[in-house]
Amino acid sequence: MKAITFTHYGPPSGLELQEVPKPRPGDDELLIRVHASSINSWDWEFLNGTPFINRLAYGLFKPRPEKQILGSDIAGTVEAVGGRVTRFRPGDEVFGDLWDSWGGFAEYACAREPALELKPTNSTFEEAAAVPQAGVLALQGLRKAGQLKPGQKVLINGAGGGVGTFAIQMARLCGAEVTAVDASHKLEILRSLGADHVIDYGQEDFTKTGDRYDLIVDCQNYRSMYDNKAALKPGGTYAMIGGSISRVYQLWLLSFIGSLTRENRKLRLVAEGPNKGLAELRELIETGRLVSVIDRTFQLREVPQAMRYFGEGRHKGKIAITVKS
Repeated sequence: MKAITFTHYGPPSGLELQEVPKPRPGDDELLIRVHASSINSWDWEFLNGTPFINRLAYGLFKPRPEKQILGSDIAGTVEAVGGRVTRFRPGDEVFGDLWDSWGGFAEYACAREPALELKPTNSTFEEAAAVPQAGVLALQGLRKAGQLKPGQKVLINGAGGGVGTFAIQMARLCGAEVTAVDASHKLEILRSLGADHVIDYGQEDFTKTGDRYDLIVDCQNYRSMYDNKAALKPGGTYAMIGGSISRVYQLWLLSFIGSLTRENRKLRLVAEGPNKGLAELRELIETGRLVSVIDRTFQLREVPQAMRYFGEGRHKGKIAITVKS
């Protein structure tokens, strides 16, 4: 089968289209004919070997042989099932996040049963492949504050990427008042998705405006945790999805201090794991309440170009990969 592989950490120029052995499913796995995949920030970090702590899982000096195909989000057709698989059968159209095994930038991939759900009937494979990781992270981030109530104020930082475009839509479905923060060239699409207010981060720092929020969902955390916390209302919640390791440590430290001082503003890291809530997202898509925002679609052989485009940070929503048209 054809797959995009890499044997050393570095820029997208190290990605190659190669013929590799077709995977064979285990007893608890499915073999998926991959129709589409999509790019996430984890693909970029894995390719570059950053942050360094990730290399403990993927390979210290170079990716291990079984981790040399990127791509965690997939949508495709079940070709074969292992003996212990009960939920799916050959011919089913499925989608899911393969974050523990990777391998989505290929014509075939194996997945364990819990990693998959039936594909939304009204979605293309590319639209479905854009959902699993970004959609689930958005859902988990919004739920860090419990059940959102109509009129509550939600800010989404880095709202123009995959996670943010889903988070805006879901927050609006709850009746929240949404403020979306991103670069100037992304503001129009944020408005089109239902954001009540938009902020160009290059012109204004949302932590310095004096506005306070019930929930901040942060997809690109480059600010001090002290500033983020100051932008919360009493009883508010900050949910961190993306950011540097140093910011994660700061979040944990301030959370610990807050637990000792009975602070009612909460700082939370979104890390519940993949595919939790994917069935709910499928229902939202099938009822027309949630859509995938896809900036561009590339062919499998064009993954190096797609990754370079992702690294430029200009994309709005997701970048999809067509594997089988």
